[in-house]
Amino acid sequence: MSTDARSRLTELRRAFHRHPEPGWCEFRTTARVVEELERIGVDEIAVGRDALATDERMAVPADDEIRPWLARARRAGVDDDLLERIAGGHTGVVATLARGEGPCIGLRVDLDGISIRESAESDHRPAAEGFRSEHDGHMHACGHDAHLAIALGTLESIANSEFEGTLKVFFQPAEEISGGGKAMAESGHLDDVDYLFALHIGLGHPTGEIVAGVESPLAMAHLTATFEGASAHAGKAPNEGANAMQAAAAAIQNAYGIARHRDGATRVNVGRIEGGSASNVIAEEVTIDAEVRGETTPLMTYMRDELERTLYAAAELHDCDVTPQLISESPCVDSHPALREVIGNVAWDVDGVESVVPTEEFGVSEDGTYLMKRVQDAGGLASYVLVGTDHPTSHHTPTFDVDEESLGIGVALLSDAFVELSRRRP
Repeated sequence: MSTDARSRLTELRRAFHRHPEPGWCEFRTTARVVEELERIGVDEIAVGRDALATDERMAVPADDEIRPWLARARRAGVDDDLLERIAGGHTGVVATLARGEGPCIGLRVDLDGISIRESAESDHRPAAEGFRSEHDGHMHACGHDAHLAIALGTLESIANSEFEGTLKVFFQPAEEISGGGKAMAESGHLDDVDYLFALHIGLGHPTGEIVAGVESPLAMAHLTATFEGASAHAGKAPNEGANAMQAAAAAIQNAYGIARHRDGATRVNVGRIEGGSASNVIAEEVTIDAEVRGETTPLMTYMRDELERTLYAAAELHDCDVTPQLISESPCVDSHPALREVIGNVAWDVDGVESVVPTEEFGVSEDGTYLMKRVQDAGGLASYVLVGTDHPTSHHTPTFDVDEESLGIGVALLSDAFVELSRRRP
């Protein structure tokens, strides 16, 4: 890869890094992706409602949370016609590059940032070099900015290669809240995909290391539950109340006591609680945010059912009502050995690759598995690839950063793998 191409990737990654947006609010990010696709000259660009099955969106924020991000994108100069197409939480893009007869290959990357305030310390490179997040309280702390740069670089590389077939790139919104995978999977754009790759950088793997395909991403479900009781004076007449705080506390405590399953790993966590009004008032309403995970989709379903049973039991114990609501979820899908083999073989010829890990357990959750499952259910193959990058601190931390040398490695790896697959027939 030329020095100019590497500089271009770095410039793209830093542009995305400066403007992180949360799930279903990625208006400026979507617009920049479209701008780059038009520059590259892809054959088809499906945006927003045309890229998604709208009714399958999950974890969509309330309108009053979405509108400020839309207004911010408008102030930044994003085209009004494009904003109209993606307004109301309909972000995302599917790009199609057609290059004659051959297989249809898909690549899925993610658009959204995380609700974390990025470090402003002088030893944090984005702050020191002037590309720290300009949206206070939000940052690209998981590498999605790098994923976008790699995907666009791969498209441009394939457009000028000997690739024969069709390449579709799925720029998926709302990954961090597991909200966009199902909507993109059900859009119809995957119906003709023979091979699908999802991509992530880092996750503990250094620059120069490739994981050809991960196993066992944990299936996940995110729920909220609102306990409703009756308020009363906590000193004068506590017996007249129905304590939603006690109900929630009992549910939280008992959730961690759910029996683990003999068939594999399971997880449960309650990460947030909100409610009540004052220390001398029996709490009338309390909401908790919780999640469950499982090594397989059935194990996740087991944990979800047990959590809901625990919620109802705690509510009944304290004479309250409870309303659980499923916010989002994602299945477990393994990478196919045939695609792991392709990535592994190609990787050794990529400049900068020093080690190749055939496979490893993923250990986290990802709603890109919806797209993988859709392709696999239709008879295609799918794999989730890791491109190593040195990162000074863990993902989802205020000082997360990536080694930009890994961008070129990612582009070369995917481009070479796609050209190799284009010589085959599914």
